[in-house]
Amino acid sequence: MRICSFLPSATETVFSLGLGDHLLGVSHECDYPPEARKLPWIVHSIFQDGDYSSGEIHRIIEERLTEGKGIYDIDVELLEKLEPDLLLTQELCGE
Repeated sequence: MRICSFLPSATETVFSLGLGDHLLGVSHECDYPPEARKLPWIVHSIFQDGDYSSGEIHRIIEERLTEGKGIYDIDVELLEKLEPDLLLTQELCGE
């Protein structure tokens, strides 16, 4: 089984079930257990590389949502390369 996890809690569960060797990629937020930090990031925050004010964050999120984009970026090329059988994710809640 080839697994990718977009959620820290799902990543922890995969390791707890003894399936860590099946985990191929994770989110930038997946940092536990320590082995998860060694895996490639498939999901990145759009705010990863910067120091933004709350006003800038609000403006950027508003723009992205207006454009139909989310607040996370997925490395589609890496995801396709890893060819997971299972993606562990969730839908983000609206208002």
